[in-house]
Amino acid sequence: MTDSTKVAVISGGASGIGRALAVAYARAGVASVIGYYPGDPHDPQAAVDEVTANGGRAVAVPADVRDSAAVDALVRTAVDTFGRLDIAVAGAGILRRAPLAELTDERWDEMLGVDLTGVLRVFRSAAAAIGPGGAMVAVSSIAGGVYGWDDHAHYAAAKAGVLGLVRSLGVELAPRGIRVNAVIPGLIETPQSLDAENSLGPDGLRAAARGIPTGRVGRAAEVAGVIRFLTSDEASYVTGQQLVVDGGLTTRFPD
Repeated sequence: MTDSTKVAVISGGASGIGRALAVAYARAGVASVIGYYPGDPHDPQAAVDEVTANGGRAVAVPADVRDSAAVDALVRTAVDTFGRLDIAVAGAGILRRAPLAELTDERWDEMLGVDLTGVLRVFRSAAAAIGPGGAMVAVSSIAGGVYGWDDHAHYAAAKAGVLGLVRSLGVELAPRGIRVNAVIPGLIETPQSLDAENSLGPDGLRAAARGIPTGRVGRAAEVAGVIRFLTSDEASYVTGQQLVVDGGLTTRFPD
C-alpha cells in the first residue's frame, strides 16, 4: 500500500502539531479527517484550506474526545467519506496549570479525560476500522514522558499514562498487523506552549531555548514529520515505542 491510498484521522487537528500533520499528510497523498473541539478558538476550516492548498484532501469534524460517541462518529466519517481508515493520531490535548493545593478532583478528571482517556477513545474506535498495515500514534510530552513539571502533576500523569497505553496496545494489536507508537515532543512552539498562563509563554520559550543543544525550540512541522514517518510503511517494524523529538534537550548533561 502506498501513502497516496491512505486515510488518517487526527484528533486535535485544527492547530499546532495536528494541523501541521494534516499538511504533511497532504504532501504525502494521505487524506485526513480533522477532529476538532467545538469550543476551540482555532478555525478548523483554515486547516482544511491549508491541506487543500498543499494538494490534499480533508474534512473537519467536531469531536470532543471526552465523548465516546463523538469519537466513534469521527472514525465513521473517515470510512463514509474516503472508504477506509489506515491511520489514527491522538493529538487532542489540554494544558492547565494547577498547584497540588488547587488540584481538585474536577481538574484532575478533566485533564485525564482528555489527555489520557481521550487517547484510549480514539484508539479504541480506530482499531475497529483499521486493517492490517495500519498505524496509530499518540502525542505524549517530555512533561511526564521524561521529566516532572511543577504545578502540572495532572498533565504529567496523563502524558506518562499515554506511554503505558501505547506499549500495551502495541503488543495487543501487533497480531492484527496494527502498529502503535508515541511521540514525546520537547519544547515546541504551538498555541498551547505560547499560553503564558498555563505553559511557558513566549518569554519562557525563549529562555528555555538556551538550554537546548540545537539552540532553539522546535516547530510543529518537525514533530509532524516524525509522526508521518511512524505511520508510514517505512516504519513497518516499529511498534510499542516512544520517540523523543526535543532537539537534544533530554540528553544534555545539566550545566
